[in-house]
Amino acid sequence: MSEDHSWEGNWKSRLYERVRERGYASLTAFAEARPTASLVALAEALGPHDIAAVQVFSGLVAEAERNHQVTRLVRGQLVRELSQHLPNGWPTVLDDANRFDVAHALARWSTYTPETHQQRVDHVGDALLATPPPPGWRPLSPDDELLRTLLPDEEV
Repeated sequence: MSEDHSWEGNWKSRLYERVRERGYASLTAFAEARPTASLVALAEALGPHDIAAVQVFSGLVAEAERNHQVTRLVRGQLVRELSQHLPNGWPTVLDDANRFDVAHALARWSTYTPETHQQRVDHVGDALLATPPPPGWRPLSPDDELLRTLLPDEEV
């Protein structure tokens, strides 16, 4: 197992250098080219052992705030969490096992939500549990129609 060097040196410069080396103008563009990849997978694609998932997310939040696209980022993170925890889409039946998987995905999503959007995310989670989406629903981007209905853009 290799050592983790993600916090050594100027990690922000390293992060953006890696993004540019891969042909992207922004971290957001890099991440949106891989809309279902986890934050860990994005970090590994940029540099195993010297880029951490939390660094990727920090950069994504900073770009989203600058570009007034935090809600889009939040929707995108839900896509990532659902892809990881519900790879076959929304379950047909919310039995105990499936309810756990859904709750886990929603809880992980909530932990990666900026404070400014926490209340909205809580309402969306409640809405998804109260009125589940169609079985097999698996959003593939932050532009998913149901996601945009549940969590519309508000930034100006």
